[in-house]
Amino acid sequence: MKTRQIAVLILIVVVSFLGGCRKQKTKFVTIGTGGVTGVYYPTGGAISRMINNKYDEYKIKATVESTGGSVFNINGVMNGDLEFGIAQSDRQFQAYNGLAEWSQLGKQAGLRSVFSIHPELITLIVSQKSGIGNLRDLEGKRINVGNPGSGQLQNSKDVLYAAGLDEDDFHAEHVKAIEAPGLLQDERIDGFFFTVGHPAGTIKEATSGRIKVYIVPIEGAGIDKMLEKYPYYAKSIIPHSYYPYALNSKDIVTIGVKATLITSKNVDEDIVYAITKEVFENLEEFRTLHPAYALLSRENMLEGLTAPLHKGALKYYKEIGIDTLIDFQYIID
Repeated sequence: MKTRQIAVLILIVVVSFLGGCRKQKTKFVTIGTGGVTGVYYPTGGAISRMINNKYDEYKIKATVESTGGSVFNINGVMNGDLEFGIAQSDRQFQAYNGLAEWSQLGKQAGLRSVFSIHPELITLIVSQKSGIGNLRDLEGKRINVGNPGSGQLQNSKDVLYAAGLDEDDFHAEHVKAIEAPGLLQDERIDGFFFTVGHPAGTIKEATSGRIKVYIVPIEGAGIDKMLEKYPYYAKSIIPHSYYPYALNSKDIVTIGVKATLITSKNVDEDIVYAITKEVFENLEEFRTLHPAYALLSRENMLEGLTAPLHKGALKYYKEIGIDTLIDFQYIID
């Protein structure tokens, strides 16, 4: 009898130990961002810190990866190399609907939204010497339109097409945005496009050098037609006060999209729920991390979602009663 009791006690201890091990299992997630001088990288860093600070509660370890941007992050999420990524709302729309880079691959039906973050504005910076004052003046000039795998490359193409131009009408470069200010100041290019949240270090660098620069307004009849065609674009302005050394005398009219946090439907619901909850419940702290976040609210972080919500995020939004603000077509699963 005693032997049987001892055996039962040993079994209970073993089961308890194994159960404890299962409870302690760490979940690792990686967040794809962008270049280290842009807004994506610190955004991913802030999210990872928030969730890592609650490791005892969630058992989640988050790391951040600097990447080529939106297209890379979407593809990384879809093939399982990344659990989360930051991507422009237009690129999210194109991937989910099988457009642009995904026209051959087809619809990325497993792509999911978590929340939107800051507005990202299409910004065109040119040298004073180039004589460029509007989009049509780009003809024959040396312009960086963005690196392959970045969201800004498609934005540049959309704007150029709306202005009646394509890459055959000027000398196109395809380098990363971080390299463009140096090329502009070295007079190796006449200007560059960058889709970014403002104020941005890259733009400050470009406007503070020896070569004087001008930020070109993105406007005109062609742009208005483009806004009607693509609902993920919207008009906005870049405050002149952000870049006082630019030659502009007033705020700059432009258009933009939204940066969004994306994931895959295959990512565990509890992980997505935890990350959503930590960002939303620490929103005051999050807003202080970058000027681009200053106007963030729970409500506007549900705008610009162009792929369906992940069920983990939706669970949290239902808990706090803001799920009614979401366009029903973006709620599935």
